Amino acid sequence: MTIGARLSVDDLKGSASRRRREHMVRLVFFMAAGLAIVISVAIVLSLLGDTITFLRGIDASALVADVWQPRNGDYGVATIVSGTLVISLIAMVVATPLGLGAAIYLAEYASPRARGWLKPVLEILATIPSVVLGFFALTVLSPALVQPLCGSSLPFTLASAGIAVGILITPLVASISEDAMYAVPDNLREASFGLGATRRTTSLRVVVPAAVSGIVASLIVALSRAIGETMIVAIAAGGVGGAVFNLNPCLPGQTMTGAMTVIAIGSDAVGGGVAFNSLFFVGLLLFFMTMALNVISEHFVRRMRKGY
Repeated sequence: MTIGARLSVDDLKGSASRRRREHMVRLVFFMAAGLAIVISVAIVLSLLGDTITFLRGIDASALVADVWQPRNGDYGVATIVSGTLVISLIAMVVATPLGLGAAIYLAEYASPRARGWLKPVLEILATIPSVVLGFFALTVLSPALVQPLCGSSLPFTLASAGIAVGILITPLVASISEDAMYAVPDNLREASFGLGATRRTTSLRVVVPAAVSGIVASLIVALSRAIGETMIVAIAAGGVGGAVFNLNPCLPGQTMTGAMTVIAIGSDAVGGGVAFNSLFFVGLLLFFMTMALNVISEHFVRRMRKGY
């Protein structure tokens, strides 16, 4: 191109080979993003057929019963949904203060050296197998903590399972929240210190509000993990075979994932049948619950990011 010549639109697009490479990279990324949607649709379709078969094979009154007992033809969905929500609520009560407290310390108070070894140790907690935490809840948490508080001698309770699930999801809350707080620009902290604010005020009144989108995202991820936990609730909650509708954390109960585990490994799994088809119904319901949580969290996070 000679000096003084005008640039055309084609000149700004670059060479043809470069455009082809960019198009290929864009196509690869699009396929990677679309694969997640394809997998989600495939999961729903694989569950939908047996769910319809299950709903056609039972009376509508069986779904509103106060008992979840597939072998007796009772499929009270409220029983396992309430058990799931009770355990998830207890888990969030445990994990939220512990996780946020650890995140604030690591992001605002810990020295770089302390942060360098404390955060990996905290994240190691997430690698502990859930079956180990299930036995920990059954042999340690239940007799040492839950039974004295509840005034009973029941080894299997929703409370012990909920506390163990809370321990399991604490690293999720701490790690994601700490990353969000650590990403807050230092000029916000310096401006707060310049106005005479203490470190505590800066942490709670400046850093936490600025990182609230990431904090809420960590809580939603942790809640989804608590809802989907299987081994801890199967071991410590006490819902073997079935359960009665119950909101008391001091009593045994059943969860959605626990109900699926009992059906999948029990005699109901042999030869199919309505009880076996209920597994797909519960799985589909669980899928839509977690998807709703993700949609709500994404909407909230986007709104909070616009505010900051």
